Amino acid sequence: MKKLKVNEMFYSLQGEGKRAGEASIFIRLSGCDQACGFCDTEFESGKEMSPVEIEEFIDQWPGKWIVWSGGEPALQLTEDHIRFFKSQGYKQAIETNGNNRVPDGLDWVCCSPKVAEHVVAKNFPNGVDELRYVRHANQVGCPEPKVKAKEKYLSPMFDGDRINQKNLARVMGLILENPEWKLSLQSHKLLKIL
Repeated sequence: MKKLKVNEMFYSLQGEGKRAGEASIFIRLSGCDQACGFCDTEFESGKEMSPVEIEEFIDQWPGKWIVWSGGEPALQLTEDHIRFFKSQGYKQAIETNGNNRVPDGLDWVCCSPKVAEHVVAKNFPNGVDELRYVRHANQVGCPEPKVKAKEKYLSPMFDGDRINQKNLARVMGLILENPEWKLSLQSHKLLKIL
């Protein structure tokens, strides 16, 4: 099984979306195929690690949910990796930008689209568990996803670790007009936790 280039691993609370507040092991993989100006992660550096080396490291924590994040984890993660960590008793979520298909076998797929909706629809023909869109005050209208999702969230773009009040007001207005959407705040930034 191929090694993964790991940027960092840490144990914390999920900060946003449906699973917010749940204890999770975050494994940030290096590299991304997008260049979003609001990205909060340095994801270029990293260390090549085998799945066994990763599991030996994360075994120190009692949590059993892995969140594959990045960068863009779909650039490296394979079904073999998913099967290996499942065999070790872990549930697995992925946070992806929607530009690539994700491996089968994941327990939760969260897509925060950074590409055109037709690309997301092509990569997720059966839908996703969660859609999460970051919005700012100057964006017009509510997203119109072409992919089905169990959960749909709008998240105001932050200014570093602070809420931008104009962005928050815009997102709240969109949700009040479109009640099929929910608010997701990046609580990990508000609480200043990883």
